[in-house]
Amino acid sequence: MTLQEKLESNRFVVCGEIAPPQSCDAGVIRERSGYFKGHVDAVNVTDNQRAIVRLSSIASAKILLDSGVEPIMQMTCRDRNRLAIQSDLLGAAALGIRNVLCLTGDHQTFGDQPETRGVFDLDSIQLIATVAAMNRGYLLSGSVMKNPPQFFIGGAANPFGEPFEMRLIRLHKKVVAGVHFIQ
Repeated sequence: MTLQEKLESNRFVVCGEIAPPQSCDAGVIRERSGYFKGHVDAVNVTDNQRAIVRLSSIASAKILLDSGVEPIMQMTCRDRNRLAIQSDLLGAAALGIRNVLCLTGDHQTFGDQPETRGVFDLDSIQLIATVAAMNRGYLLSGSVMKNPPQFFIGGAANPFGEPFEMRLIRLHKKVVAGVHFIQ
């Protein structure tokens, strides 16, 4: 069963997380996949976690998929404009990646290259809406796609974050935008 099928059947789901290496060593992802295989339902693959350059979440998710582990590819808004986001999503779908966790991303000043300029063309709510529109066959330009992706769309929520009321408002907006699951 896929992550989507498990969640839709109200099964208890356990997910792990992998931070890709700061290199192009695919063997690191293959090795780490073994830690999770048979123990979790899916594995999140971070996208330049803590604003530090790492192997791409798309490539890492594909390596996990090929290793028999279902990936949840994280996609952040920090490093990409809407063109790059849509292009990367189409590329991920072409590679067979179906789960995407839509995040705004850690601010670049938290990373090891604080002078980096953040993009933030979209925020996480707008990213969720973008992926949902793509699932319906539309790019943000309004162009229609012949073969749209079928992503299982995730969002993040922190039930302990302050101000609590704002967290609830943002969670509601994510649901309205088209999120399928929350982590």
